[in-house]
Amino acid sequence: LCLFLLLFFFFLFFLQLLCPSGTVLKNISKYRNANLNVCLHFQWEEVSIMDEKNIPIRTYQVCNVLEPSQNNWLRTDWIPRSGAQRVYVEVKFTLRDCNSLPGVTGTCKETFNLYYHESNDDRESYIKESSFIKVDTVAADESFTQVDVGDRIMKLNTEVRDVKVTTRKGFYLAFQDVGACIALVSVRVFYKTCPLTIRNLATFPDTVTGADTSSLVEVRGSCVNQSEEREEPKMYCGADGEWLVPIGGCLCNPGYEDKGGACKACTAGFYKAKSSDVGCSKCPPHSHSLRDGATVCDCHSGYYRADTDPPAMACTQPPSAPQQLISVVNKTSVVLEWSPPRRLGGRSDTSYSVDCLICQTGLTGTKILSRNHSLCLPCGSDVVFSPGQTDLKATRVVVSELRAHTHYTFIVQAGNGVSQISGAGTAQSVSVTVTTNQAVSSIQATDVTRHSLSLSWQQPDRPNGVILEYEVKFYEKDQRERSYRIMRTFSRSVDVTGLNPLTVYVFHVRARTAAGYGEFSDSLIFWLVISVGVGILLLISAAVFIISRRRSKYSKTKQDSEEEKHLNPGVKIYVDPFTYEDPDQAIHEFAKEIDVSSIHIERVIGMGEFGEVCSGRLRLQGKREIYVAIKSLKAGYSDKQRRDFLSEASIMGQFDHPNIIRLEGVVTRCKPLMIITEYMENGSLDAFLRKHDGQFTVIQLVGMLRGIASGMKYLSDMSYVHRDLAARNILVNSNLVCKVSDFGLSRVLEDDPEAAYTTRIPIRWTAPEAIAYRKFTTASDVWSYGIVMWEVVSYGERPYWDMNNQDVIKAIEEGYRLPAPMDCPVVLHQLMLDCWERERAERPTFSQILNMLDKLIRNPGTLQVCMPEWSVCEWLQSIGLERYRDTLAAAGYTSLDSLLALTHQ
Repeated sequence: LCLFLLLFFFFLFFLQLLCPSGTVLKNISKYRNANLNVCLHFQWEEVSIMDEKNIPIRTYQVCNVLEPSQNNWLRTDWIPRSGAQRVYVEVKFTLRDCNSLPGVTGTCKETFNLYYHESNDDRESYIKESSFIKVDTVAADESFTQVDVGDRIMKLNTEVRDVKVTTRKGFYLAFQDVGACIALVSVRVFYKTCPLTIRNLATFPDTVTGADTSSLVEVRGSCVNQSEEREEPKMYCGADGEWLVPIGGCLCNPGYEDKGGACKACTAGFYKAKSSDVGCSKCPPHSHSLRDGATVCDCHSGYYRADTDPPAMACTQPPSAPQQLISVVNKTSVVLEWSPPRRLGGRSDTSYSVDCLICQTGLTGTKILSRNHSLCLPCGSDVVFSPGQTDLKATRVVVSELRAHTHYTFIVQAGNGVSQISGAGTAQSVSVTVTTNQAVSSIQATDVTRHSLSLSWQQPDRPNGVILEYEVKFYEKDQRERSYRIMRTFSRSVDVTGLNPLTVYVFHVRARTAAGYGEFSDSLIFWLVISVGVGILLLISAAVFIISRRRSKYSKTKQDSEEEKHLNPGVKIYVDPFTYEDPDQAIHEFAKEIDVSSIHIERVIGMGEFGEVCSGRLRLQGKREIYVAIKSLKAGYSDKQRRDFLSEASIMGQFDHPNIIRLEGVVTRCKPLMIITEYMENGSLDAFLRKHDGQFTVIQLVGMLRGIASGMKYLSDMSYVHRDLAARNILVNSNLVCKVSDFGLSRVLEDDPEAAYTTRIPIRWTAPEAIAYRKFTTASDVWSYGIVMWEVVSYGERPYWDMNNQDVIKAIEEGYRLPAPMDCPVVLHQLMLDCWERERAERPTFSQILNMLDKLIRNPGTLQVCMPEWSVCEWLQSIGLERYRDTLAAAGYTSLDSLLALTHQ
């Protein structure tokens, strides 16, 4: 027995020396695993047993349950951490039920303890028990008895515990037995990772989970080949090894598309222009791609793509030449009209430009030397094109301010977005000769008596042919051509009789040849008195002219404007159609009769005062078909209604201006009677602005106002007073050209002034003197124009809002003026206030308004929306409400900012 004990203790000592080499336990490869080397310590023994399949397995066992206070340890070899922050220990073991062991009450246990120790050293052969940290006490879910062993039933327990290891390069595990009958079958040590994955075209690497069971490790992904970041790709690695919360991602580069998480090149015939495009697209018409990875398709020969065209747009061609170019010469103006090109090249951005050349007779309209070696030169800058010379959308241009007796060639060219790229010119030209008579000169008055005088003059220096007769027009100066007389003579002098003494007269003379009438001469202003010396008469005339000038800020320019109206050659004077005894004579003199078969009515667009208003088409012989508006006179009309209906056509027929609604003609020889005007696609200005509230720039709004002012200047130059100027009576075509219309109020006021005053005068648009004294003048039209300006800038807001007419009259009388609309430039509101001056002589003329708007358009920087640095007093004074200064001050409103807190109440 002593020898046996000696050999046993020697065996234990020798086994302890061999502990570091140990035995490798079973390794499961689902996760990253650490090899576990264990050694026998104290009462643990390495024993082979048979499992339920009779396969031998190696175990470590201890079963000293009879002795109390057991403390048996089993320790692993050093395990490298390998970057893990939390490791998992899976223990498989069997445990003997203490109840199945007789006589062990109080000493038998059914648990064991798990410990760990972190260390940077893999050669620690001895570690104190106190250096180990306890992980947990492990208990068995299933235990066995002696009977179970005999029946070969293997009751295997599996327990997993996690350990946070973050301070050393590795660690040791230890198992402590405190008095159990236990066998360790296997120990597996592992840590978890989120596996390599591709999400949203970004690669996320294999990532070790965090130290805590609830921690998320943020990981930044990297874009796959041929891709770029859309938004920084990120995901979070969860403690259980699952990827969570994908954020951002990548997009395939142009020319590549997403195919199963990889970016593949677009095949030939397809393209991808931008990273944000969903995938490769087939090349648009008239284009191709011959290689893989195309970002844009190349155009076929003869087709082009503009810089601003998107890659998905088909390649296009320049347009062909304009068709059916015609010209109409009217004195020193030419109207050019043409039809769109037969081929538009597949685009919708066709525009036109007009070149003007001065050529000698016989040239063909090119800019090169012709066969007679003469040169065509560009026209000067004094030639005016309306609506413009380049970038035209309409197919009609009026060219004015041309020289008399001059041969012009006009070249109309069509272009689109690819015309410059293609280098192809598509134009059509027409040659015209402007042949108008020059004005007569040197008008003199002789043989002056109380009721007559003799006029003489010099013939024009360059008459266009033989002078057939002279026409003398004269009128009393204060009538301003409202009532004038015409005399004709074959000689260069005429005796004028039947004049009123002590009256200032204005005389004009013009010549007529086979080519038509020339321009009127400069006006001769003469004061008819009892016969005195010619020199004294001239002095008196000059004195009267000077004294009659106004002293206001606009008086001088306004007077000059009135005189320019008479001095400006070629300006027609309005003739009131109601001065004709026979209304048919007026309508046939001023309007063209149209065959009803040329009119095709398409639809009803509204109701007028006399009947329906329709849209349709008009096709006259030798001209292209145009869209027109058709007003018809309803059946059962009276003679007065017929006269009133046709009078508006007689008025419109006298006007020829791009900003005045154009009369195409009338139908009077069959029923129903019709008035045919040009068709304005966008309807009335007020409704159009309300529909497109806030959609135009300030420059565009000023351009609309400029067109209206130009039309009103033309009317004022013709001595016509509109009396009903308002945004509702301005029509807008498809090119945003504004045209003055509705010339019927003057007829209503003359027929029934009392009724007109109470029912028809548009109080909100009418000047104070016109309301109070029925004094309608160009100055009252200027007042109305100021209201139109306010309507345009406020996008069709109703002037004076919900105030009734009596409140409006009272407010204006007390000095109130409409405030600036929202975002209205200060300079525009100041021009409105100038138009609303109480004294009509202090209001600007339409010529001045037009000049002001032209300056604003040329200098858009002056249209800044800024308010002057006013005090409350100055602001109240500017709107005519200075009497409320003390009331506001007493209430604490002392600055403009404080006024913003005011409410309607």
